Amino acid sequence: MSEKTKKKREQQVYTLLVQVGRKDGDGLPPDATGAAMLCYASGVDEAEAVRETVAILKQAELAPLDVTGYGTLSDREEMGHEIPQEERELMTRALIENSVVVAQMDPLYDGEDA
Repeated sequence: MSEKTKKKREQQVYTLLVQVGRKDGDGLPPDATGAAMLCYASGVDEAEAVRETVAILKQAELAPLDVTGYGTLSDREEMGHEIPQEERELMTRALIENSVVVAQMDPLYDGEDA
């Protein structure tokens, strides 16, 4: 395919819930068993957004165990999710910066799941 006929895939922002386990130097409270992290990540598809998020979390000394994708802003709106302005602004930031934004991180303790 030539450069002119190749369609450029546009970046979108995906909402991801990442569960992380324990790892030395992870910065989590000593009695936590892991954490649940709400992230907004840009990518041409959800798979790319997940790969980038996992790579960045590993660089930050975290141990990603599981990632659940909730789709793009329009996907979430179609599912009836109410998305506050603050979340929309974080999604816009992730898109502009072509990055991963960790919006929330909650430590998990014995018996809790993300």
